[in-house]
Amino acid sequence: MGMRADDLRAMIVTAFPEAVVEITDLAGDNDHYAAHVVSESFRGMTRIAQHKAVYAALGGRMGGELHALQLTTAVPS
Repeated sequence: MGMRADDLRAMIVTAFPEAVVEITDLAGDNDHYAAHVVSESFRGMTRIAQHKAVYAALGGRMGGELHALQLTTAVPS
């Protein structure tokens, strides 16, 4: 099945409206992406908590519509 990059980005931005989100389709199959998310909301959170927050924003689509997500998160410098 797969998910469009625009849809993936929209889901993350909905959860983190101020975030800068970069999405890269790694395999050209709408199923394997890299996401780089920079959000002030992550300040004070561990890296694991940041990643969990992004995965929560995807509403359970990991493992279904979205097979793989190489995720990096950061706070603005």
